[in-house]
Amino acid sequence: MPVSGFALFFLVVAIIIVVLLFFYFVPIGLWITAYFSGVRVRIFKDLIGMRLRKVPPQQIIRPKIAATKAGIRLDIDKLEAHYLAGGDVFKVVTALISADKANINLTFERATAIDLAGRDVLEAVKVSVNPKVIPTPMIAAVAMDGIQVKATSRVTVRANIDRLVGGAGEETIIARVGEGIVTTIGSASTHKQVLENPDTISKVVLEKGLDSGTAFEILSIDIADVDVGANIGAKLQTDQAEADKRIAQAKAEERRALAVAREQEMKALTQEMRAKVVEAEAEVPRAISEAFRQGNLGIMDYYNLRNIQADTDMRSSIAKPTPPPEKGKGSQ
Repeated sequence: MPVSGFALFFLVVAIIIVVLLFFYFVPIGLWITAYFSGVRVRIFKDLIGMRLRKVPPQQIIRPKIAATKAGIRLDIDKLEAHYLAGGDVFKVVTALISADKANINLTFERATAIDLAGRDVLEAVKVSVNPKVIPTPMIAAVAMDGIQVKATSRVTVRANIDRLVGGAGEETIIARVGEGIVTTIGSASTHKQVLENPDTISKVVLEKGLDSGTAFEILSIDIADVDVGANIGAKLQTDQAEADKRIAQAKAEERRALAVAREQEMKALTQEMRAKVVEAEAEVPRAISEAFRQGNLGIMDYYNLRNIQADTDMRSSIAKPTPPPEKGKGSQ
């Protein structure tokens, strides 16, 4: 192949590469769609600039076209800035269109703030138009008569656009409604009062302003089911009686142990006294012997002492009661 053929080949390849790069940086089809939709898009500053800034033109231009067709004027630079901030441009624009059709006052700045705050701005607009029902779990409370009452409710809420940024979510609504139900049931004199008029629970709870500081506006609180639970009062009384019985048993055992200890102490003391008496008695003969040796005790004095001792023993034996004869045996 001649040299001119190689030059022609490389020229064709270069032209193809340039054309591919041009169509990559300049989506002509998207530009044509925008042009005939009445959206002014600049090729170099907008389309090529988005490619260089790593922004997909499809995700900016198509929401811009949808907003323009809906009569909402949005700036391409603001849409691109929201995308670069990590927001969902398509969802924000769709929410703005839905809010405009529903006559809801929602600005682009507030919509982007809600989106960047992590909330679903489109879902919020839908909930503003079509209220949402939040079911609460089974909530158990005890009336003043000690009977447990279980209740479930359904809370109908509508999104509050003005409080979506910084407002509490569904968990707070459920917690506050549960607290209100517990308080209302607990203040009822009997469980029958709650069963006869379950609507009083919803009325009292609704009057507490539970949606304050939340991203929702409570429209109604409907009691779905009311059921009777256990007799908590009787159970508590039974447990208290059992605890009192165990305390009394423990105190009685303590007193018994103390009495046993005192008895053992008295026995030990008695044995000690007896030992001392025996020891003292053992010293008597020794003392008499010593008195004899020193001449302090005479023979007659000793015999008189023995007679007195014998007389005392005889009187002690006479004073003891005679045991009754055993059955089946006569007296001698």
